[in-house]
Amino acid sequence: MTAQRRAVIELIQTASEHLNAATLLDLARKREPDVDRATVYRTIELLKRLRLIDELDLMHLKGEKHYYKVKTRWDHIHLACFRCGRIEEFSSPLFEQLEAEISEQAGFEIQVTRLEVGGNCRACATAEKKS
Repeated sequence: MTAQRRAVIELIQTASEHLNAATLLDLARKREPDVDRATVYRTIELLKRLRLIDELDLMHLKGEKHYYKVKTRWDHIHLACFRCGRIEEFSSPLFEQLEAEISEQAGFEIQVTRLEVGGNCRACATAEKKS
Protein backbone atom coordinates (compact mmCIF):
# COMPACT_ATOMS: atom_id res chain seq x y z
CA MET A 1 0.00 0.00 0.00
CA THR A 2 1.41 3.35 -1.03
CA ALA A 3 1.63 6.34 1.28
CA GLN A 4 -0.80 8.16 -1.02
CA ARG A 5 -3.43 5.42 -0.82
CA ARG A 6 -2.94 5.13 2.94
CA ALA A 7 -3.58 8.88 3.30
CA VAL A 8 -6.86 8.61 1.35
CA ILE A 9 -8.05 5.64 3.42
CA GLU A 10 -7.14 7.29 6.73
CA LEU A 11 -8.98 10.46 5.76
CA ILE A 12 -12.16 8.55 4.97
CA GLN A 13 -11.88 6.52 8.18
CA THR A 14 -11.41 9.54 10.43
CA ALA A 15 -13.73 12.00 8.68
CA SER A 16 -16.31 13.69 10.86
CA GLU A 17 -18.32 14.64 7.79
CA HIS A 18 -19.24 13.17 4.43
CA LEU A 19 -16.48 13.85 1.90
CA ASN A 20 -16.70 14.30 -1.83
CA ALA A 21 -13.81 13.28 -4.09
CA ALA A 22 -12.57 16.85 -4.62
CA THR A 23 -12.39 17.53 -0.87
CA LEU A 24 -10.77 14.15 -0.31
CA LEU A 25 -8.12 14.99 -2.92
CA ASP A 26 -7.41 18.39 -1.32
CA LEU A 27 -7.10 16.88 2.17
CA ALA A 28 -4.94 13.99 0.93
CA ARG A 29 -2.54 16.40 -0.81
CA LYS A 30 -1.99 18.18 2.50
CA ARG A 31 -0.68 14.88 3.90
CA GLU A 32 0.93 13.53 0.75
CA PRO A 33 1.56 16.21 -1.90
CA ASP A 34 2.01 13.61 -4.68
CA VAL A 35 -1.54 12.23 -4.41
CA ASP A 36 -3.30 12.50 -7.75
CA ARG A 37 -6.96 12.36 -8.73
CA ALA A 38 -6.61 8.84 -10.17
CA THR A 39 -5.32 7.51 -6.84
CA VAL A 40 -8.31 9.00 -5.02
CA TYR A 41 -10.81 7.49 -7.46
CA ARG A 42 -9.09 4.08 -7.60
CA THR A 43 -9.02 3.96 -3.79
CA ILE A 44 -12.69 4.92 -3.58
CA GLU A 45 -13.58 2.18 -6.08
CA LEU A 46 -11.55 -0.39 -4.15
CA LEU A 47 -13.19 0.53 -0.84
CA LYS A 48 -16.65 0.40 -2.44
CA ARG A 49 -15.90 -3.03 -3.95
CA LEU A 50 -14.79 -4.27 -0.52
CA ARG A 51 -18.00 -2.76 0.96
CA LEU A 52 -16.03 -0.68 3.44
CA ILE A 53 -17.52 2.65 2.41
CA ASP A 54 -20.88 3.92 1.23
CA GLU A 55 -21.37 6.25 -1.70
CA LEU A 56 -24.14 8.80 -1.37
CA ASP A 57 -25.57 10.28 -4.54
CA LEU A 58 -27.08 13.56 -3.42
CA MET A 59 -28.38 14.89 -6.73
CA HIS A 60 -30.06 18.00 -5.37
CA LEU A 61 -26.88 19.54 -3.97
CA LYS A 62 -24.79 21.88 -6.09
CA GLY A 63 -21.28 20.97 -7.21
CA GLU A 64 -19.94 17.53 -6.37
CA LYS A 65 -22.86 15.17 -5.91
CA HIS A 66 -21.17 11.97 -4.71
CA TYR A 67 -20.09 11.73 -1.09
CA TYR A 68 -18.23 8.93 0.67
CA LYS A 69 -18.22 7.70 4.25
CA VAL A 70 -17.29 4.64 6.23
CA LYS A 71 -20.04 2.02 6.14
CA THR A 72 -22.00 1.88 9.39
CA ARG A 73 -23.89 -1.00 10.95
CA TRP A 74 -27.11 0.95 11.37
CA ASP A 75 -29.40 2.43 8.79
CA HIS A 76 -30.07 6.13 8.97
CA ILE A 77 -31.54 9.00 7.00
CA HIS A 78 -29.38 11.65 5.35
CA LEU A 79 -30.55 15.22 5.84
CA ALA A 80 -29.01 17.43 3.15
CA CYS A 81 -29.19 21.22 3.47
CA PHE A 82 -29.99 23.02 0.21
CA ARG A 83 -28.50 26.25 1.51
CA CYS A 84 -25.11 25.33 3.02
CA GLY A 85 -24.68 21.78 1.69
CA ARG A 86 -24.23 20.23 5.13
CA ILE A 87 -25.17 16.57 5.44
CA GLU A 88 -26.43 15.21 8.76
CA GLU A 89 -27.37 11.69 9.75
CA PHE A 90 -30.64 10.99 11.56
CA SER A 91 -31.62 7.73 13.22
CA SER A 92 -34.97 6.77 14.71
CA PRO A 93 -36.64 3.62 16.01
CA LEU A 94 -39.53 4.52 13.67
CA PHE A 95 -37.22 4.15 10.68
CA GLU A 96 -36.17 0.71 11.92
CA GLN A 97 -39.84 -0.22 12.44
CA LEU A 98 -40.64 0.86 8.88
CA GLU A 99 -37.84 -1.37 7.56
CA ALA A 100 -39.17 -4.30 9.58
CA GLU A 101 -42.71 -3.67 8.32
CA ILE A 102 -41.56 -3.51 4.70
CA SER A 103 -39.58 -6.71 5.12
CA GLU A 104 -42.44 -8.54 6.80
CA GLN A 105 -45.30 -7.41 4.57
CA ALA A 106 -43.44 -7.65 1.27
CA GLY A 107 -41.41 -10.71 2.21
CA PHE A 108 -38.39 -8.72 1.12
CA GLU A 109 -34.92 -9.28 2.57
CA ILE A 110 -33.56 -5.74 2.91
CA GLN A 111 -29.82 -5.44 2.44
CA VAL A 112 -29.51 -1.70 1.87
CA THR A 113 -31.77 1.17 2.80
CA ARG A 114 -31.11 4.71 1.62
CA LEU A 115 -33.29 7.66 2.41
CA GLU A 116 -32.45 11.27 1.76
CA VAL A 117 -34.32 14.35 2.91
CA GLY A 118 -33.54 17.77 1.46
CA GLY A 119 -34.31 21.12 3.04
CA ASN A 120 -32.64 23.63 5.34
CA CYS A 121 -30.61 22.65 8.39
CA ARG A 122 -31.38 24.23 11.76
CA ALA A 123 -28.73 26.95 11.38
CA CYS A 124 -29.82 27.92 7.86
CA ALA A 125 -33.52 27.85 8.75
CA THR A 126 -32.82 30.13 11.73
CA ALA A 127 -30.73 32.50 9.60
CA GLU A 128 -33.45 32.59 6.94
CA LYS A 129 -36.14 33.50 9.50
CA LYS A 130 -33.98 36.37 10.79
CA SER A 131 -33.52 37.88 7.30
